[in-house]
Amino acid sequence: MKLSEHKDLKMAITELPLKEKDKLLLRLIAKDKVLTEHLHYKLLEGELDLEDRKEKIKTDVTNQIPSLAKLNAKEALAIVRKMITSVNHFYKVTKDSFGEVELKVFILHNIPLDYKRSLFGYRDYGFLFSAFYIKTLSVTLNKFHKLHEDLQFDLKEEWNHLLDKIYSSKLAAEAAASSIPKEIA
Repeated sequence: MKLSEHKDLKMAITELPLKEKDKLLLRLIAKDKVLTEHLHYKLLEGELDLEDRKEKIKTDVTNQIPSLAKLNAKEALAIVRKMITSVNHFYKVTKDSFGEVELKVFILHNIPLDYKRSLFGYRDYGFLFSAFYIKTLSVTLNKFHKLHEDLQFDLKEEWNHLLDKIYSSKLAAEAAASSIPKEIA
């Protein structure tokens, strides 16, 4: 049931006494962890906290990178997915598009692209890793193009380093097939 479809309910809610509204609001917020965290960020945190959140994610990623090179593609895929999920959560909480793109470029640039093949199993996790990497790259590139041009300028150099890395790796053919540019002009 959408609130927009029930105008009479909307009116009844706006006419509730303030104390009752507060009680209902707190009960609703308690049911959604992301909403609770978003409200905490919006109401109680500032610009320094945003930078702290970004730095925490970068530190976590940096600490995991040395161990990634020793893993097979299946294990690496699971860890990289968790890294990207943490950035997605960061965006849901902060609504910081620039930070989301910046963090994803940081992750994609710093993770290794070549992993050991698993000798057992029927799935080619090397292929799955490559597909996930290119898809994440493509989605992030689209979000990058939606940013203001001044913000794009700030990330342009990092993007070009990332694209150089990709086009000098085994993912070059997949990137070209997915219409990933070789350079951000």
